Amino acid sequence: MSDLVCIAFKDSSTADRVLNELRAMETEYVLDLEDAVIVVRDQDGKVHLKQCVDVFGGATKHGVALGMLWGGLMGLLFMNPLAGLLGSIAGGAGGGAMTTAASEYGLLSDYGIPDNFIKELGSTIKRGTSAIFLLIRSVDEDKVLPRIARYEGTILKTSLSKEHEETLRTALTHQRNPKAGAR
Repeated sequence: MSDLVCIAFKDSSTADRVLNELRAMETEYVLDLEDAVIVVRDQDGKVHLKQCVDVFGGATKHGVALGMLWGGLMGLLFMNPLAGLLGSIAGGAGGGAMTTAASEYGLLSDYGIPDNFIKELGSTIKRGTSAIFLLIRSVDEDKVLPRIARYEGTILKTSLSKEHEETLRTALTHQRNPKAGAR
């Protein structure tokens, strides 16, 4: 089961920098994100969402490539490989367009973090700031926390256990006030 973590930042660009850092950590296999959304609340108070994870996982590209292969083979079988190839490309592109249109008009179920939840919570952050919403499959806290602590975020909401949420909160506030832990 994935954990939800929502962190607000004090300007409109920090969430983007955090996402870049998290993507780098994914390539190092210390983090596995299921979904990531950046929210920016502009100076007029309007909330903007940036979906950051390909919810279809490249399925459309894979479908077109597979369709081209099968179309070419079927075309060879019927002595017209070009027609088979063109038909498979058109079919793959049409399927991709239908999927995009269906998701745009809300015909597909919301994948990952629900947009309504993101917009509602995103409207509570200050104007001119940003937040990141993460659905995390797995994480190596010892490697991830020190790298995101420097961005000085504020936790908006999590589904973490109290212990893990407190660990995250301490990491984020310790960076802001390094002497808080020293006695």
